[in-house]
Amino acid sequence: MSPRIAPSILSADFRRLGEEIAMCEAGGADWIHVDVMDGHFVPNLTFGLKVIEAARAATTLPVDVHLMVERPEQYLEAYARAGAQVLTIHAEAAPHLDRQLMHIKALGCQAGVALNPATPLSAVEEVAHLLDLLLIMTVNPGYGGQAFIPYTVDKVERARFLLDQADSRAVLQVDGGIGRATIHDCWRAGADCFVAGNAVFGAADPRGEIGALRALCAEAA
Repeated sequence: MSPRIAPSILSADFRRLGEEIAMCEAGGADWIHVDVMDGHFVPNLTFGLKVIEAARAATTLPVDVHLMVERPEQYLEAYARAGAQVLTIHAEAAPHLDRQLMHIKALGCQAGVALNPATPLSAVEEVAHLLDLLLIMTVNPGYGGQAFIPYTVDKVERARFLLDQADSRAVLQVDGGIGRATIHDCWRAGADCFVAGNAVFGAADPRGEIGALRALCAEAA
């Protein structure tokens, strides 16, 4: 599978959100990633439905929504209506994964599960065949701009094996500290979708940085 670059608007300039998203699309981004945090599951508070609606209106790209929230089942329908096309929930906050994944699919969205760095892959082993996306967090979630955790590369490799064993076609996404110094190793380990916030929006040429990150994956192929 060719690499997908999903700029995270957590690092965008919200005074110019529409322009920032348009720039990502013009730069060849594949998805627009939106991090929703509730201040409870993670120690930060970010976006509500209006931001999802704004992102949806600003692009034709898939809007990839990562719900870092407690009781994610309470939000699925509203975020799907707001324009999310990919909905990812955390295994740590969703004890009834089978039910919630099927609910997401019934809403017409792709269904994903995220795992924090210390959460074992066994948390998704039984539902691997249902996944449209598996997100391996390569930092502890809650804030942008954190340093990549090196041991998560091995977890990405094991996640690829898990998906292959389940005969799953799910996207294997990584999020946290992804940039020029880390994307190559994650691609080699089997990831095929890369969430990049500061690496894109903090670059001197954000539009060009998307292509630069993609090229590093191609070199590793």
